[in-house]
Amino acid sequence: MIGRYIFRRAAGAFIAALAVLASVVWVTQALRQLDLITAKGQAIGVFLEITLLAVPFLVLLIAPFAIVIAVVVVLSNLSADSELIAMHAAGTSRWLVLKPILMLGIAVGLFAAFLSMWAAPLGLQFVRLALNDVQVDVVASIIKPGRFIEMEPGLTFHIRDRTGGGVIKGLVLSDERDPDKAMTYIAKDGEIVSALNRTLLVMKDGTIQRRTADGALSIVRFDTYAFDLSSMTPVAAAPVFRPSERSTFDLATSTAGKDEDSENFGRLRSELNDRLSQPLYPLAFALVVFVFLGEPRTTRQGRSFAVLGAIVVVGLVRLAGFGATTLAIRSPVGVFFMYGVPLGTIGLALALLLSDAQLQLPAPIARGCDRIAATFGRIAERLVGSPREA
Repeated sequence: MIGRYIFRRAAGAFIAALAVLASVVWVTQALRQLDLITAKGQAIGVFLEITLLAVPFLVLLIAPFAIVIAVVVVLSNLSADSELIAMHAAGTSRWLVLKPILMLGIAVGLFAAFLSMWAAPLGLQFVRLALNDVQVDVVASIIKPGRFIEMEPGLTFHIRDRTGGGVIKGLVLSDERDPDKAMTYIAKDGEIVSALNRTLLVMKDGTIQRRTADGALSIVRFDTYAFDLSSMTPVAAAPVFRPSERSTFDLATSTAGKDEDSENFGRLRSELNDRLSQPLYPLAFALVVFVFLGEPRTTRQGRSFAVLGAIVVVGLVRLAGFGATTLAIRSPVGVFFMYGVPLGTIGLALALLLSDAQLQLPAPIARGCDRIAATFGRIAERLVGSPREA
């Protein structure tokens, strides 16, 4: 019963922390892609597609930190409400409190494994394909609103504006490639469409002015007219996927058949083992936090410093993991540290829990903190008055 109660609170806190962190990180990444709309004139749907496809990768990065926040919040609340002290006084084993934290760490680790092995690289792969399609968009890459653009000798474009849905407003197209005649197309609206492996500029509600070499001029009005842009559209080359964008199976087969002396082998090796080691961090971080905060503490025992200690250790462990990932690019020794850092953290945390050790501040620092707290207490009494005076 106690275990389910703690697990529900921890899981709820994890989901809330993950949602908040993911939203913040997504907004920062989305701001970096605003040029898809502002500079390249892409539709809002393309912008959302590219930014949302990167969400699994972002969630994978922040999931270990979300579980840190969740465990800190839950254990701190249990302590503030004196629930940990009551359970300890009732003879409840701390393993009963640790069990739901372990279950949450394992569950988040399995979720991270799903993201790292499949969802995150697949999402990044689709992002690369979408960005590649944007680069071959003739309007996005060449035509800019308010400017006369010569796409090739004798062919000049001008558009007044382009809406978020990709509709071109105020189109003028001058075609003087044929020395015997010059064509000028003026349309109220236009749109780039792909049909039958061709790129067409479909103009609506406009006129065609045809002027021959002898000066004769004729004007034809149209409701809809298609102009072929296929010869001017860049050919979409097959995108080159980075190691983080390649499937796990592709990485495994590439590292198995590649020469270790090749330049890209180290990056493939590091990426593959990074995906395999990522699921270990949620469990490691959950155990680190429990080592610091799992024991019942009174307010006089400086619980805030225990929280700070847990955060510092978690940060150092993650920095060591990033360092091992970088080292693995240059040396196979880095692969050992990529697994050794999280596994060593898990082993050390379990050893401390089995020995019933309680991490505390060194005595000199603890005494200094007590003096600071006492000083602030006396200042507060003078400001608001002592209880006896009241």
